[in-house]
Amino acid sequence: MIKLRRAVKEDCTRLLELVQELAVYEKAPQEVTVTLAHFEESGFGNNPVWWAYVATTTTEKGVEYIVGMSLYYIRYSTWKGQSLYLEDLIVTESMRGKGIGKLLFEVMIEECKLKGFKRMCWQVLDWNEPAINFYKKYNATFDGEWLNGAIDF
Repeated sequence: MIKLRRAVKEDCTRLLELVQELAVYEKAPQEVTVTLAHFEESGFGNNPVWWAYVATTTTEKGVEYIVGMSLYYIRYSTWKGQSLYLEDLIVTESMRGKGIGKLLFEVMIEECKLKGFKRMCWQVLDWNEPAINFYKKYNATFDGEWLNGAIDF
């Protein structure tokens, strides 16, 4: 049985484990450089910049265990206004294919509606066919015109 709830600070260690698992899947484990302290401060400090939901199950010993997460922040477009930016939607590998991603994605859609956002945005690697096919089920559109830009400091 899977339950969804908002993430709390005590979840951050497990959330970073999921982030690292995603980075391995995306063939870039060395790119995860955020520290636990920075991650916690960014989500649960005086001025949080991200929020998350977690999907949990209960182990045989009755312990809650996080098997997935959806982490988001608010993005602003001068053309569209505020939108929800879905930074990560992660389900641990052993739990994929059980509808957990669907639950997490749909809670993000509800969050958008609750906050009055008209758009949810995210990125997906062009080779990640399982994820692309998942998003297509929601009539998502993909923009091949824009290139992502970044500067690392």
